[in-house]
Amino acid sequence: MSRIEAGSETHKDLFCSQFVATHQVFDPETLPWPELTDTELARLRTIPFWQEVYHTERRAGAIVDAFAPRIADPVVREAVALQGLEEARHAKLIRTMIDRYGIDATEQPLERFPADLETAFIDFGFGECLDAFLGFGAFKNARQSQFLPEKLFEIFDVLMFEETRHIVFFINYMAWRERRRGLGRVRRALKSTRYYGRALGRLLAMVRRGQQPNDGRDFAVTQANVFLDSFSFRQFVEDCYRENARRMREFDPDLMQPRLLPAMADLALRGMRLWDRSRPHLRAGTR
Repeated sequence: MSRIEAGSETHKDLFCSQFVATHQVFDPETLPWPELTDTELARLRTIPFWQEVYHTERRAGAIVDAFAPRIADPVVREAVALQGLEEARHAKLIRTMIDRYGIDATEQPLERFPADLETAFIDFGFGECLDAFLGFGAFKNARQSQFLPEKLFEIFDVLMFEETRHIVFFINYMAWRERRRGLGRVRRALKSTRYYGRALGRLLAMVRRGQQPNDGRDFAVTQANVFLDSFSFRQFVEDCYRENARRMREFDPDLMQPRLLPAMADLALRGMRLWDRSRPHLRAGTR
């Protein structure tokens, strides 16, 4: 648990300075992209969500870039502007891969942003927290299955690390923002739950669209079986939970971290284990 008071100058300086200090300098075009065999190329091209990922990253960069100049505090403004640069670089990384490997993905026009850019930024931030938590499990599954060469996973691990930095930064930004507005821990938690609910609603809409062939908008839930011979929901939740914990250990323990989604996953896993223990005859019958 953080020993630093949310909303304090010390808290602000810590989460902003650590975000800036851990920024990595690289050009997606000069990364060590591997040469792929025909079989590996075919596998990469069958993944149905690259167009959606590219659009999402472009939209993220545009939202953050538009919001950053409106932040009054210069320290926070600098850090958010850096996040915008990284989000745009994620889009460039996906575009570089699309072009290099001949993936069928076209650039879609960005929708008009709402006048309230701060709310758009917050909605995006909570959505990124949800997507990252699910993405941790999906990434581990794909890597363990050796669906693609390890060299490609090493490149995308750089992106995964930056996404983890983004959600840690966002959680601390929100705690700092809400505390300065006089919200206590309970009210902050309720507000976070509401935003997570909105993010979940958007995800469920993607699930419905993802049921259409090759739509690909919901990788973590409906497309994870692209990488697995037999998809297990319980194993997927366990992977999300464990990978989240592993990646969060890389950050200063005084920084706040997302708590709601790991807590919900832990509760779900406990419930499934309890169900298993209460139904031993069912387990025996499956042997």
